[in-house]
Amino acid sequence: MSPNRITWLNASDPAEAFPDVESSLTEPDGLLAAGGDLSAERLLAAYSRGIFPWYEEGQPILWWCPEPRCILWPADLHISRRLRQQMRNSSAELRFNCSFSNVVRECAGERRSQQGTWITDEMIAAYEQLREDGWAHSVEIWDDDELVGGLYGICIGKVFFGESMFSKKPNSSKMAMLGLVTHMQSSGLQLIDCQVVSPHLMTLGARVISRSEFTDFLASACNPPVPQQDWPAQATPVSQL
Repeated sequence: MSPNRITWLNASDPAEAFPDVESSLTEPDGLLAAGGDLSAERLLAAYSRGIFPWYEEGQPILWWCPEPRCILWPADLHISRRLRQQMRNSSAELRFNCSFSNVVRECAGERRSQQGTWITDEMIAAYEQLREDGWAHSVEIWDDDELVGGLYGICIGKVFFGESMFSKKPNSSKMAMLGLVTHMQSSGLQLIDCQVVSPHLMTLGARVISRSEFTDFLASACNPPVPQQDWPAQATPVSQL
């Protein structure tokens, strides 16, 4: 493949028909392929190989695997003393998977105001199907029965592939991240994929590793490729996190 070309996928191609991630472009960083579809099978095949979709309305589906990769080891999560104090005095609750579609739509709304419409209606429908199939999950912060913050992503094997987060009240997405990490540490999940570097994620303890190190880790951590089932059903006061 030419270093300036990417692979074009057809919807009829096998779900796993992605090129080697090391053939990703350097400019724009990590662009690997275009086309295909957002079927559950293709999405799961992509994520387990370190590939994710990211595109805007009017574009074909674009598939990415950047170099380096931004990740967060649960033990590295940094929560400030000030936020810990805020949480001790908070009436908010942590819930999982109670309002997945609303979390995704809140994330889409926040992105529309800041970066464009990359969480498209097509993407929303695809992740709602993954939620129905047990692969996608939302981590939610509720206050006075109002959804005020959260995040969502896909969990395959021992890896949580984070997609997006939002906050309607200060620090609520950080509380959701702490709730996710608390669950991961009690259930054997090992890594959060943060995809690309952002200053916000780095302040929370994220780091970068090479693409090859990341995909080597996925080869074992996502095998067998099964959904994780034991997500808490009961709400937890954030004061107890």
